[in-house]
Amino acid sequence: MLSLNRHLLPLLLGTLLGGLITLGGSVLANRTPTDLTGVLPLEELRTFTEVFHRIKTDYVEEVEDKTLLENAIKGMLAGLDPHSSYLTPEDYQELTIGTRGEFGGLGIEVGMDDGFVKVISPIDDTPAQRAGIKAGDIIIRLDDTPVKGMTLSDAVKIMRGKPGSRIKLTIVRETEDKPITIDIVRDIIQVKSVKSHSLESGYGYVRISHFQEHTGEDLEKAVQKLKQDNQGKLKGLVLDLRNNPGGVLNAAVAVSDAFLSEGMVVYTEGRVADASLKFTARPKDVLNGAPIVILVNGGSASASEIVAGALQDHKRAVIMGNKTFGKGSVQTILPMNNNAALKLTTAHYYTPSGRSIQAEGIQPDITLNKLEFAALEDDNDESLIDESKLHNSLQNPNNQVDKTEKKAETKLKPTTSQDEKESLVKEDYAVYEALNLLKGLNIIEMNSTKTRLKLSSE
Repeated sequence: MLSLNRHLLPLLLGTLLGGLITLGGSVLANRTPTDLTGVLPLEELRTFTEVFHRIKTDYVEEVEDKTLLENAIKGMLAGLDPHSSYLTPEDYQELTIGTRGEFGGLGIEVGMDDGFVKVISPIDDTPAQRAGIKAGDIIIRLDDTPVKGMTLSDAVKIMRGKPGSRIKLTIVRETEDKPITIDIVRDIIQVKSVKSHSLESGYGYVRISHFQEHTGEDLEKAVQKLKQDNQGKLKGLVLDLRNNPGGVLNAAVAVSDAFLSEGMVVYTEGRVADASLKFTARPKDVLNGAPIVILVNGGSASASEIVAGALQDHKRAVIMGNKTFGKGSVQTILPMNNNAALKLTTAHYYTPSGRSIQAEGIQPDITLNKLEFAALEDDNDESLIDESKLHNSLQNPNNQVDKTEKKAETKLKPTTSQDEKESLVKEDYAVYEALNLLKGLNIIEMNSTKTRLKLSSE
């Protein structure tokens, strides 16, 4: 019996997804089956043989033995859970390519929901996102072919195709009264998993769209660049994991580890020894303790939930947004002699405090409800009345200036900083709120430091 082969493919997390293969919580293992003597269910195998014979003799069209047996294997795995599946040689090859961040297809992460394909999230900067596909969309037709009755693998094969070719998706969306049709042009999907920029002086923003082999390294490079852009120090960071469906487990561990200096990151438990693993943090924090706000939503799954759960348990970050997807299982990729593989659920993973988020998700510390932005009232509106405009109002003793001067001051145009704030509110309210929270946490920390210094000097 061969042991777990950790060198051929990283630990992976996620689901088998439309237009591409995203890797989920998977461990590549190379095991030979144990001795099955005396454990085969003979009566059930007789039933299987009878059904096989009936199809071969009575079905309206002739079916090859290979097709029947392969479909039987697929059905056996599909009946276990939404994430276990049989990978044909082509699927298996694409899965291994997927960890490097290059995919062929549409750029959507999907799963099965009541026989239909459900969009977990569109990938950033892909044809699916540009076409307006949204998390939660239910795909009911692919071109003119109904999805009902298909396996997820079959749907994926249809959505894949030659770059430049078109596919028509018929979608049911919660906010629409009737199905909508969206045309998408297939493309080679090259996912840049980490993007970053400064929000304001001292405050950074990092977006991770997918967890790939090099995401941990790319994150650290992004943080170092943000530090350089902000005189060598960051006062806080917004880590955006919204609509991030998962990816490589090693990357999730590396991202969590980057912000932790000690303790458990995640652990897994299964029926076999190879499925039970523990990951701990190294003594290093790239932010030196600066506060972090992590943004999540219903499209944040798997590896995203590992990061959010680890930093939440260690009280290293504030989680803001909406409840996450709730995928807390690990899949093992088991290569087979015919160059195919089994993607089999073999373990549950747990956050450092022992929480399983399976079908529960990560509950945010601060919930952000959906809202529609309305233009801010003009603070300089002359119709507004305050104390300074009352007849014979007293002047501020610390600022004895003429009222006409005050009035002139109110007519100044908003500063560029104010314009940027209003732009951020309109563009991404969640990021705006996360930035405000970081500022508040910094004020509390500064006041606390001042108090400690004062007490120590007395």
